[in-house]
Amino acid sequence: MTDVLTTGLEFVTVVLAQDEPRQTGPEFGKASPFGLIVLVLLLIATFALVWSMNRHLRKLPKSFDTDTDTDDGGSAAGAGKRDPD
Repeated sequence: MTDVLTTGLEFVTVVLAQDEPRQTGPEFGKASPFGLIVLVLLLIATFALVWSMNRHLRKLPKSFDTDTDTDDGGSAAGAGKRDPD
């Protein structure tokens, strides 16, 4: 198993080391207008998601503690109850 792994790593190293220089013409490294469009669309989508999340968060109650859930004057959700041993 180790021999197969070593042979595979050597093959990958040889292939990557023999990579010829790529053609870099005068347009290499310049951003295209398509990239700007993608960036603007991502910013708009982020703004829309944050705006929608804020709308949903405003609909939530300030606190989830309610007085109707108490039994015998204890705290909500049974925090004051003890399990008999």
